[in-house]
Amino acid sequence: MLNIIVVAAIAVSIALGYKTKINTGFFAIVFAYFIGCFAMGMKTKDIISTWPVGIMFVILAVSLFYNFALVNGTLEKMARYLLYSCRNFPGLLPFALFFVATVLAALGAGFFTVLAFMAPVTLMICEEAKMDKMVGAAAINCGALAGGNFMTSGLGIVFIGLIKEAYAANTSVKAVDAFNATAVIFGASIIFSLIFIAGLRYIPKANRNIGEGVTFELPEPLNAKQRTNLNLMLLMLVTVLIFPILHIMLPKVAIITLINSKIDVGLVAILFSVIALFLDLAPQKEVIARIPWNTIIMICGVGMLIQVAIKAGTIKALAAWISTNVPIALVPVVFSMVAAFMSLFSSTTGVVCPALFPLIPSLSVSTGINPVLLFVCTVLGAQSSAISPFSSGGSLVLGGCATEEDRTKLFPRLMFVAIPCSIILAMVFNFVLSLIF
Repeated sequence: MLNIIVVAAIAVSIALGYKTKINTGFFAIVFAYFIGCFAMGMKTKDIISTWPVGIMFVILAVSLFYNFALVNGTLEKMARYLLYSCRNFPGLLPFALFFVATVLAALGAGFFTVLAFMAPVTLMICEEAKMDKMVGAAAINCGALAGGNFMTSGLGIVFIGLIKEAYAANTSVKAVDAFNATAVIFGASIIFSLIFIAGLRYIPKANRNIGEGVTFELPEPLNAKQRTNLNLMLLMLVTVLIFPILHIMLPKVAIITLINSKIDVGLVAILFSVIALFLDLAPQKEVIARIPWNTIIMICGVGMLIQVAIKAGTIKALAAWISTNVPIALVPVVFSMVAAFMSLFSSTTGVVCPALFPLIPSLSVSTGINPVLLFVCTVLGAQSSAISPFSSGGSLVLGGCATEEDRTKLFPRLMFVAIPCSIILAMVFNFVLSLIF
């Protein structure tokens, strides 16, 4: 009975968040409190301790650092330069848009920032190039997601944190390397996105001549602060990546192992944020104001409820049910389908992954399936429907439409063309991955 109550609480939290537009995290915290304290007899301090401090700190620190580039215009200037560099290949416009979104997101701009900035620009470009706006929307959505999945970017650091949390709650199961697992997620999302965009670009006859007549103006050069900010971003990227990569290549070198164990993305981001403040790259007040508190509350609030579910045994019960009632060969596809359905109405990082990742350690043991495969299938499934008009990605794209008429035309194409094609492709792609892993 308790397990049913916990599952119902998760579902109701998502439904209330969608219906009321109130942050899902608040509802999740309330349910965690009532179920944990009054149904399970937990102490209040134990409920409060389920707040995932580590995940919160990393999101706060990384977003703080990259907000400097957002406030002083470095990211906007980079986007315009990248687009201008593709001016001689107008037929590859969707891939150029994907590349720009991917690079910006991978550099730390984050999924929401990239879409919020690029959606209006992309839809204007589509108008000039006589390109289906759905194709442009899909390109930047896929790029923002794929780039965000990079190990040091917004989504990637959340996945690393959630994978570690999943194994921390399942200490009897041997943990996978969260960084390496997220690297596989990043690589798989790039391949999936390119296949999806290519399908939208070349299969419909109407899209085979896009890009003709589009022009890109040469942006103004980076100013001194923007050049410094770009160099600082690249230096941070090298700092947080070089030692994990060296450790993979040279696992027996003691000094590399030691330094690698001391490198933390969140702490490094705070260090570089202090440097950026000393260099006066952007006003401190504006940088702090852009920290995504809404996302932090959603992820951490749902995380509290998931931790209560773990203590109640709900996660193990669900894993056992799936392992005994779903054919092993179809488990990755089922995870993909469930994640896609949940993501139609909720956040991948705030709801879907915090709810499904804790199932994976136990499920991988009972089924013998590689846990990395299940992490990849969950993320790709969730992100395959992220362009839903009812989800964050689709709503940002629709918000970038210049007129209500454009918005009305784009809505059904996203809902009834882009989403079904993306979900079906994700299921097929994940099934193929299950044959490889």
